Amino acid sequence: MKARIKFIKTGSMKFIGHLDVMRYFQKAFRRADIDIAYSQGFNRHQLMSFAQPLGVGLTSDGEYLDVELNSSGSEEEMAARLNAQMNDEIRVVNFHVLSDKGRNAMSIVSAADYEIALKDGYTPVENFEEKFAAFMAQDKIEIEKKTKKSSSLIDIKPFVYQYAFDKESFGKLVKRDYSETVAQQFEAEQKVYVQLVAGSVTNIKPDLVMEAFYQYLGQELNPFSYQYHRLDLYADGEDGTIISLGELKE
Repeated sequence: MKARIKFIKTGSMKFIGHLDVMRYFQKAFRRADIDIAYSQGFNRHQLMSFAQPLGVGLTSDGEYLDVELNSSGSEEEMAARLNAQMNDEIRVVNFHVLSDKGRNAMSIVSAADYEIALKDGYTPVENFEEKFAAFMAQDKIEIEKKTKKSSSLIDIKPFVYQYAFDKESFGKLVKRDYSETVAQQFEAEQKVYVQLVAGSVTNIKPDLVMEAFYQYLGQELNPFSYQYHRLDLYADGEDGTIISLGELKE
């Protein structure tokens, strides 16, 4: 039996890395006495996988975890049992059982929505919205993308699907209701919302977009000046559109 769990990660938990989040859930499953399946062999472990691990320092409304279960209670009961073992900064907001043919979330992620907000105490860009729109209007947006093993110059323009400067306008573009999120509720002097390609083949992070923007301005980006908040993750739909992993009931 497969199940998909949607959870939020916020507050001080943004400083907890992926491996520790995985261990956190492993302990929560044990303490909640949930009948999770284990691998076979000498080094047995719980069968779980995350759709796309969140980087350290990012918060999120839309994290997804797939698990294999031997048995399950109602979806409401399972979510409540997990939340009873968790703190307020990581909370399960949805639990649903997938069909036997349900694909692993990690393998189907194709896009992600983000809120990018300037932190308090950092200097805003003058005429930010005008300059960011001009930046996005370029035919190409080239930036050096670095990995642990190599770096390459890529054009990220095709991988930025949508952008807007307020939550309501962005919600209309991506057909999502983002009126209530767990993003930090400070009055940022500048914000931008973006929908980016995500996945195992091509994955564009929001900080890379801001690095390219500051490069366009001829300025250096302070890596700590923005708070990046993931709003949701998507998979490709059958009709060529994308669909939230939380709405994918396969």
